[in-house]
Amino acid sequence: MIGLIVTGHGNFASGLTSSLKLIAGEPKNYVAVDFLESYSVDDLERELTKALDELKDCEGVLVLSDLGGGSPFKTAVMVGYPRGNVEVVAGTNLPMLIEVNMGRQFVEELGMLTEMAMNTGKDQVVRYEFKPVQQEEPTDGI
Repeated sequence: MIGLIVTGHGNFASGLTSSLKLIAGEPKNYVAVDFLESYSVDDLERELTKALDELKDCEGVLVLSDLGGGSPFKTAVMVGYPRGNVEVVAGTNLPMLIEVNMGRQFVEELGMLTEMAMNTGKDQVVRYEFKPVQQEEPTDGI
């Protein structure tokens, strides 16, 4: 199974994890790494390294982060890529996380799971549009 790490600023990772557990149950081969206000980048690096070590027996690791270019994203890239078979994606949302978590049961190729994450994340950003119902006028007068 492909390992999964969620990381982000503040309690982003633990918050999404809480929602994931409520909807889909306890995830396996999964680690949430928050970047707390009290953390330095060195603390974040230590926690991401620990998470990757915990998932070292997985068939690759997908790291989902909040902001591209933010410290969690950059640190995950810096710590993860030298290990090989690690992908890092930014812009994580809950539908993406749920889809990827469930998809790991049948998707065994990291690149394919990464594409699934990106497609689902984009597809689930929607805007509600109000469309009034058109009332039809009776034609027979009865």
